[in-house]
Amino acid sequence: MSGADNRVELGEFLASRRARITPDQVGLPVYDAGKRRVPGLRRQEVATLAGLSIDYYTQLERGKAGGVSEAVLDAIARALQLDEAERAHLADLHRSIATGPARARPRARRSSIVRPMVQRLLDAMTVPAIVGNARQDLVAANALGYAFYAPLYPDPQHPDPSVPVNFVRFCFLDPRAHEFYPDWEFMADVAVNNLRTEAGRDPYDRGISDLVGELSTRSEEFRVRWAKHNVRLHQTGTKRFHHPVVGDLEVGYETMPIPADPGLVLTVYSPEPATPSADALSLLASWTATRPAATSEQDDMSR
Repeated sequence: MSGADNRVELGEFLASRRARITPDQVGLPVYDAGKRRVPGLRRQEVATLAGLSIDYYTQLERGKAGGVSEAVLDAIARALQLDEAERAHLADLHRSIATGPARARPRARRSSIVRPMVQRLLDAMTVPAIVGNARQDLVAANALGYAFYAPLYPDPQHPDPSVPVNFVRFCFLDPRAHEFYPDWEFMADVAVNNLRTEAGRDPYDRGISDLVGELSTRSEEFRVRWAKHNVRLHQTGTKRFHHPVVGDLEVGYETMPIPADPGLVLTVYSPEPATPSADALSLLASWTATRPAATSEQDDMSR
């Protein structure tokens, strides 16, 4: 990805954010409703709300962000009513343009192997626990985590940890995803929005750009979502699954970055106690415990 690509990304992101806001939402009068050619705010209106000249804001939408201060970015964020994830994404895009490829990536973000200590931490957990990277590869897991995500592997009955799988690729290219994710539309949005967020944080990550290129050529559903420029912070929440062995599951999740391994994120899943999902997860744990061969394979991978 080049500096020109980043400037285009910034312009398209700003345009997509103002397109979703109407003048009424920000208290601006509309005198020519029948003549408006844009679905949301005009550039002039954003500039007015942010206290900028129209020429200055227009240059920003053209990707000319060198020398732009944090105060200006904050004014634009307020004018466009950006949420926390969108504000961070705007700052990431600005930084990538201002610093260029030599300084835009302060740390490696393509880790693919977890340290033995991290694997021991995973194995000590009694709930499904996984480690993923910036492009949403499943890098490592405990035995219950592999069993939980068995449908992502070619053979769900015998998931092979040595075969890397990717959550976004599975979501859009594997027909089993629609059965595994009862809320497929929501999960598809989450997958793309998370990937867009990571692409903004590190626009020079070749692994992410290659994955985006692959999915853009193979999935119309992915292309439509990618073009929306939506982003999100994937930190906590609840998800629903339909597991081929134990059926429906509704679990809460928490994500935690691993500071010593930049780019790797630990995710743990836990259902509400005394619920059908808790019973189903206990059943999955029992089923997993009867499969010593799979556990041995996972242990071998962590050494």
